[in-house]
Amino acid sequence: MLSRSGRLGSLLSGGGSIAVAMGIMNVATYGFTMIAARLLGPQSYGALAALMATLLVITVLQLGLQATAARRISAEPEHVAQIERTILGVTYRAALALAVLLLVLAPLVNRLLRLDSLPTAALVAVASVPFTIMGGQAGILQGERRWAALSVLYVLSGVPRLVIGTALIWWQPSETSALLGTALGAVAPVVAGWWFLRRARDPGLGSETHGFRRVIFETARNSQALFAFFALSNVDVIVARNVLPSHDAGLYAGGLILTKAVLFLPQFVVVVAFPSMSTIAERRRALTLSLVSVLGIGAAVTLGAAVLPQLALVFVGGQDYTEISDNLAAFAVLGTVLSMLQLLVYSVLARQAHRSVLLVWLALVVVVGLGLLTSEFEQLLAVVIAVDSALFAVLLVLSLQRTRVITEA
Repeated sequence: MLSRSGRLGSLLSGGGSIAVAMGIMNVATYGFTMIAARLLGPQSYGALAALMATLLVITVLQLGLQATAARRISAEPEHVAQIERTILGVTYRAALALAVLLLVLAPLVNRLLRLDSLPTAALVAVASVPFTIMGGQAGILQGERRWAALSVLYVLSGVPRLVIGTALIWWQPSETSALLGTALGAVAPVVAGWWFLRRARDPGLGSETHGFRRVIFETARNSQALFAFFALSNVDVIVARNVLPSHDAGLYAGGLILTKAVLFLPQFVVVVAFPSMSTIAERRRALTLSLVSVLGIGAAVTLGAAVLPQLALVFVGGQDYTEISDNLAAFAVLGTVLSMLQLLVYSVLARQAHRSVLLVWLALVVVVGLGLLTSEFEQLLAVVIAVDSALFAVLLVLSLQRTRVITEA
């Protein structure tokens, strides 16, 4: 077992490889999106965007499995063999159950997304299987702090999709080909995960705490907590389409591109810090160190957007969005707040503080309620920043209090 200083050192050293791997993954994913948009045209790309949004919601289960595995292995490494076996068992069953459910719902998905293709809707069920399985595998590697192996999984989550997906779209430009490329590309990290976890383990100690039923319950709780954050960080664009003129709603959506960039840029910090936040001796220091890191990254982007707004516009959408150039720094602030808030949500999962998740759902209701009263995108942006900041402040106080009490005890 690693010492406290050794594990905190791992938090720092592991960030490098994970940051590079996730950077490659994000660039590859962005590249596939841009290529698909150009080769498919507006109509087919619109269908693909709807399909990818559906898959994004489905990945909440993937993230729930990953958080469950990483937390349990980090908190009780003496039971790693049992946890690994249970997590993989739950993962395979969850992947199969989700695929069957999506297959049954394929006619509904086909109608809601206006695909006019039942096989394409059914392909969503197929794609969900490797996405879900990767969640369990990645969580085991994350909990064991096997950063090099986890980095390979992240790279393979993006690059094969870019290569295979682009080839299929080039061969037959359609949303079905693009989704098939996404599904085939998602198999690569699963194969790598199987390879990294193929070794036989000593059964070691067993515990009822890590039985199937308890792991399933925790996965469900973690998934709904992450879904709450996912909803909170995306609901404002839906509110904008309902309260703002179409032009202003488009401007707001353009500004959110920068927000999402700031949100995902320090994602590697969350991945590396989560195992440490799951152990009693490390969680307080890991949380504060990670928050400082995320804040530093967000502050740098915010400063850049304030000083060089024309350069920031290039990443937002170009000169068509010049009207929001003075607001780009505010959108970067929102991204920074959301990024730190995401870290606190994972801190809540690490401590299994289930009641705190209710605050995220409450913030979602408040954002929708107050957002519907706005009439300008600046007002909506101010409301979202204020509510998210208030939620961050409350969760931060609760997290610091809980970690201090446990540490002192």
